[in-house]
Amino acid sequence: MSRIAQAFDSRQWGFIASASVKAALVTLALPLAACGAGGFSLEKADVDRSIITSSAPSAPAAPVADKDSDQTTIGNAVSSADIKELGGQAVPWANSGTGSRGAITELVELKDGGLTCRRFSATRESFDGVALYKGELCLAEAGGWRMQEFKAL
Repeated sequence: MSRIAQAFDSRQWGFIASASVKAALVTLALPLAACGAGGFSLEKADVDRSIITSSAPSAPAAPVADKDSDQTTIGNAVSSADIKELGGQAVPWANSGTGSRGAITELVELKDGGLTCRRFSATRESFDGVALYKGELCLAEAGGWRMQEFKAL
């Protein structure tokens, strides 16, 4: 018989088996003994006051530059619209710079004392939500259109 085979003959298997069983029992019993000896307890746990948390604002405000850019885009759409051709239909608008879009409705042209103005309602759909605006655009003496009023409702 070789030396390796001699080390594991039938007389030694009983000793090896009993040693491994004992090791397994000790390994299982130690954690249970620690719990029973007053280890971790939820009643003894204390609140960790060292952790500081914060929260983000509930609704981020739309950047003013985006609103101004959208206002200019809406003004351009109102000034270039052919009111007679529209016949009361909505005028869609989109600003690729801000990603906003919407529709211009209730577009009417008024002439008061030689001053030509266009009143309108406009929706603005953007990442921060949907808003409704009322505005008025008037033809200036130099021939360009100027926004007289633009307010959120």
